[in-house]
Amino acid sequence: MLKGNMLYKLVAVLMVATMLLSACATSTPAPTQAPAPATQAPAPATQAPAPATAAPTKPAVCGGEIAVIVKTGNSGYWQNVQSGAIKAQDELKANCAKLSVTFLGPQTESNITEEINMVESAIDRGVKAIVLAPSDTSALIPAVQDAKKAGIPVIIIDSALSGDPSNYTSFLATDNKAAGEACGKAMVDALTAKGITSGKIQIMSYVKGVGSEVGRVGGFTDYIQTNSKFTLLQTQYSNSDMPTALNQTTNVLTANPDLVGIFGANEPTAIGMGSAIKNANLGGKIVAIGFDGAEQLQADIKDGTLQAIAVQSSFNLGYLGVKDAFDVAFNGKTIPATVDTGFLMVTKDNIDSQDAKNVLY
Repeated sequence: MLKGNMLYKLVAVLMVATMLLSACATSTPAPTQAPAPATQAPAPATQAPAPATAAPTKPAVCGGEIAVIVKTGNSGYWQNVQSGAIKAQDELKANCAKLSVTFLGPQTESNITEEINMVESAIDRGVKAIVLAPSDTSALIPAVQDAKKAGIPVIIIDSALSGDPSNYTSFLATDNKAAGEACGKAMVDALTAKGITSGKIQIMSYVKGVGSEVGRVGGFTDYIQTNSKFTLLQTQYSNSDMPTALNQTTNVLTANPDLVGIFGANEPTAIGMGSAIKNANLGGKIVAIGFDGAEQLQADIKDGTLQAIAVQSSFNLGYLGVKDAFDVAFNGKTIPATVDTGFLMVTKDNIDSQDAKNVLY
């Protein structure tokens, strides 16, 4: 009986041990499977940014008028500005079909009141931006301030506007002082080449006090006075009227038969000046420097009436002016406060070069 009891106990112990071993064997896989959810859990995180990259960008509001208002529409120079503005419009309309670019200018550069009225009218009709070539350094300030109050950005081109520069967005122009100095240097160099180191020089200018005029005539005057012994006569003002410039130059040539040099500071003035020189049979006998690149001035260079002309890229003034106005008004971009559009001194030696062809008109 004792042996039987011991055998029973031994079997019982073996059964318990077997059950324990079985339980341990079935529980060991769990740890190998537990990490699986952890390796899958980051998946949503890697996918979460997708909606942000796929979200469409908000289109810019587009449509409306950019008004280009210049000193006058009655010269090749300003018509070339218009060509640049139209080119910019054509390019921009590809993505902004409802954009329109208008071009306005008084009958003459001296009609400042008419230009002011054009700016105020543009403000009243709610244009999106204004590209302005001010005919006076100060008279246009109130109108530009009105545009700012109305939330209309103004891009100034060609001639500076006095007062607080925060009234307008940007100023695009030739460095007129540098261009005037270059004209003065061309004058002195041409006279020196003729063996002339003293004598009278006449400046034929356009509208007194206009920003571009102040720079050009100031630069020319400074160079002559600093680098030569030539005498400058009292400046004449044609108000950018070619017949007036012709008559004034004729009078100057008659009154000063010993005149050695003459400078015409803008297109209509230089054309009138050149005509007077030819009428007096003084082509090549008097050193004449002009400004701007109209067809008639090119002819005057080729026949020797003028020895050099300083040529701005008037096309770029219109083109870049409209492009910058669009970027500010429609794309909310920040553009440089000042942009130098450059100039080129054109003579008989380089008038047929590609650089000259790029700016002549």
